[in-house]
Amino acid sequence: METRIAVMGIIVEDTAVTEQLNSILHEYGRYIVGRMGVPYRDRGICIISVIVDAPGDVISSLAGKIGMLDGISIKTVYQKAGNANGE
Repeated sequence: METRIAVMGIIVEDTAVTEQLNSILHEYGRYIVGRMGVPYRDRGICIISVIVDAPGDVISSLAGKIGMLDGISIKTVYQKAGNANGE
């Protein structure tokens, strides 16, 4: 099955949902290439970037589940159409 690379930018405004977020990310762990989280203490938020390599429907499903959590904002940027070499 053809996969795409995507970067998900996640802003956590309510840390009470962190356990739910981590559970969802764990569920999709086989597709996650890397993850970086940065607490922004001055603003009381956490900023997380997640890189995934997965079929488009899996990426959409993951983003949808995360986006349904209260106190979380998410945006996803996809690799342009084509193969992994950018052709």
